Amino acid sequence: MALMVKKYGGTSVADLERIRVVAEQAQEDRRQGHDVVIVVSAMSGETNRLMGLALEASDNPNPRELDVLLSTGEQVTIALLSMCLAEWNCPAVSYTGAQVHIRTDSAFNKARILDIDQRRIRRDLEKGRVVVVAGFQGVDEEGNITTLGRGGSDTTAVALAAAQGAKECQIYTDVDGVYTTDPRVVPKARKLDRLTFEEMLELASLGAKVLQIRAVEFASKYNVPIRVLSSFEAGEGTLIAPEEAEMEQPLISGIAFTRDEAKITVQGVPDKPGIAYQILDAVADANIEVDMILQNISNESATDFTFTVHRNDHERALGLLETTCGELGAQSVTGDASIVKISLVGVGMRSHAGIASTMFGALAAEGINIQMISTSEIKISVVVDEKYLELAVRALHTAFGLDQDSEED
Repeated sequence: MALMVKKYGGTSVADLERIRVVAEQAQEDRRQGHDVVIVVSAMSGETNRLMGLALEASDNPNPRELDVLLSTGEQVTIALLSMCLAEWNCPAVSYTGAQVHIRTDSAFNKARILDIDQRRIRRDLEKGRVVVVAGFQGVDEEGNITTLGRGGSDTTAVALAAAQGAKECQIYTDVDGVYTTDPRVVPKARKLDRLTFEEMLELASLGAKVLQIRAVEFASKYNVPIRVLSSFEAGEGTLIAPEEAEMEQPLISGIAFTRDEAKITVQGVPDKPGIAYQILDAVADANIEVDMILQNISNESATDFTFTVHRNDHERALGLLETTCGELGAQSVTGDASIVKISLVGVGMRSHAGIASTMFGALAAEGINIQMISTSEIKISVVVDEKYLELAVRALHTAFGLDQDSEED
């Protein structure tokens, strides 16, 4: 008898009609002889509603009490789903994260899972019950309710699959898999049959919102394959699994992009050891995360230093550096919040040359200027003007043969 661990997101349990569909699917899995563990999110829009209430009650909600409030969304879903299963004579039991002892650290609103006591779930499965678990939440050593951050139900599901030794963790959402890029930007984007953990980690960190990055990290650490599927149509979805040496890897698997970038340039910085540290240390002290970094070649004992931050941190970072750079003797500080980052991702990059030149050539042919470049073993990222985002992504998608038409040819 195979164990199935399934996670359903907010749109998949948006109302009672959708919850009944999930129940029907679970009942069919039981008929086929499978053990079933279901992890659910709050109903679509519920977490936002609860967050709105919290902000009405307090301008700065207490983190502990906020977790107590936000965790109730999933509690509604698990109870309703278990009731629907019972109506169809399918034995089921619901549990909050605390009830199945999903133990976390005490970082309220963004807790990390430390371990899971799997005994209660195992006993219920042995009795033939469908086990329904609230995602997104756990409990710390002091018994406080904690939440795992946005998308945390994915992590709950992967952690349970790892603890129970499931063959794979199935994530049901409103899309039928992971695509080569956002189909809203590139209509010819195609669904990928398979990705490696490494590729999915890069895509998730670069703006692809199909899976929470921590869930992919957890899956990679414990070697639990993830399959992304649609709740609304049948299909094989996209399997995210370890890299297999015998499989030929595509040159480029996907193109990710983020619109949330801003660029800051410190001009005329004295070219001497320790300057980069002094600039970035001031930013780090304000808990502002730096992404790409570029330093120009020294000219007359001075250089320009450029880096990117999240757009929400742009104005704050500029204000900090105006003071710091005056102390350092820099000439000026400028910012640009109208940039985007576009990234090519693919494990095939390891064994192929010429990817960067193809990328740069495709952008040059469209008259798109590259402002910054960053590379890693399986990724190349560039910063360009925001107005060129869609044109650039479409040009690169075609240049690397990712269009649906290219596949058919």
